[in-house]
Amino acid sequence: MRHSTSSRKAVDNSSVTVSGLFKMCAHCERLCKKEIGIRIPRPLGQGPSRFIPETKILQVSKVDSKTQVIFEDTFSTLGRLDNISLVMGFHPQYLESFLKTQHYLLQMDGPLPLDHRHYIGIMAAARHQCSYLVNLHVDDFLQVGGNPKWLNGLEGAPQKLQSLGELNKILAHRPWLITKEHIEHLLKAEDHSWSLAELIHAVVLLTHYHSLASFTFGCGINPEIHCEGGHTFRPPSVSNYCVCDLANGNSSLDEMQSNQLVTDTSCEVEALMEKMKQLQECRDEEEASQEEMATRFEREKTESMLVASTEEEESAPTRDVSRHFEDPSYGYKDFSRRGEHVPTFRAQDYTWEDHGYSLVNRLYPDFGQLLDEKFQIAYNLTYNTMAMHRDVDTSMLRRAIWNYIHCMFGIRYDDYDYGEINQLLDRSFKVYIKTMVCSPEKTTKRMYDSFWRQFEHSEKVHVNLLLMEARMQAELLYALRAITRYMT
Repeated sequence: MRHSTSSRKAVDNSSVTVSGLFKMCAHCERLCKKEIGIRIPRPLGQGPSRFIPETKILQVSKVDSKTQVIFEDTFSTLGRLDNISLVMGFHPQYLESFLKTQHYLLQMDGPLPLDHRHYIGIMAAARHQCSYLVNLHVDDFLQVGGNPKWLNGLEGAPQKLQSLGELNKILAHRPWLITKEHIEHLLKAEDHSWSLAELIHAVVLLTHYHSLASFTFGCGINPEIHCEGGHTFRPPSVSNYCVCDLANGNSSLDEMQSNQLVTDTSCEVEALMEKMKQLQECRDEEEASQEEMATRFEREKTESMLVASTEEEESAPTRDVSRHFEDPSYGYKDFSRRGEHVPTFRAQDYTWEDHGYSLVNRLYPDFGQLLDEKFQIAYNLTYNTMAMHRDVDTSMLRRAIWNYIHCMFGIRYDDYDYGEINQLLDRSFKVYIKTMVCSPEKTTKRMYDSFWRQFEHSEKVHVNLLLMEARMQAELLYALRAITRYMT
């Protein structure tokens, strides 16, 4: 059913507020303060993202009809249009699949009650200190009747949810360490055991919110004006336009002054395209032996450990976030550090397509199909463009990005030449990828700006969708393999 005009107006107004654009002229402020007696919040951030200028992000009134319908449906279902959706709106095909999957995960019939679902989302997002997602689900948790005492700290939640803490910790930071014993511990607990169906639902929730935290930090998502950290009541230092001026094309001072980095990047895209062409020619001429392919994987895996994920010092999580999980000192460590040996996960031995998909679909009916569609859209999404170039086959580049992430997690594809990764992904891009995927809370605007400097913001968001889904699939593969080993 189509929404009414008034519904569309509600969406348009919401987009203004959610995207952080809401400002008032002096006359409006005086009216609200003196005649109505209310304090006027002012957005702390400029638009949905700290990394992407407001003018670059599609506004509801200017997008194509398909995206408009998606935004309308989202608003009517959730009563809001969050900043994540606005940024994902660059890619409506993916956004539609993402929202459908998330809606099913959180609101449709499933093994877990609604309050447990949102609480697990809180636990997962807190693992990466993602206060944006934590606050979002605290509100949702209370709205579905969740017990406020659980929000005082993990120790206040039911023992059954507390017991998920170890799995949450390992999945978020070192999923290759998950064993069938971890699964057995959860399924055979005396008074608070999990069923297989419940555990599958919980695992998908955990991996969904770990990876969504990566996207949130990787795109510099700002909190909405009505959320904690999204507004202030202090008067702005510069304020010369009102919300009613937005339709006339006025924009913030920061936005007007926003410029791309002025660096010598004129040959960046051409060089990358030339490397892709050369690699394709090498593929056509000769194929490396299996021994050589294995050697190149080990070399890339070792080199990935030398990529620093951040230049910043460690920061302790705030009490508001850390109370929702245990062992805050536990974080990402490289897959195979010196003196340790963790067997490589050979992708053909346990694949999503042949094993994981059917297990999820059997224990959580229909969800495996939704998840598979989302993976496929993210992996295959292309507009055949690279910066200013058109009619470009980007499949080689997309596969290099996806496989590099899986390589960092110790997952190897026997049919892939890992020598291509070093040819296609430069060091600044690798630093960004590793930080966003492994320690997303440390992602900075400088990292975002430093890679692919000639590319559009929509293309960088596209990259972030790839990173998010590759990470989620890697976590899922380890967890589902452990569950399968327990079952057999």
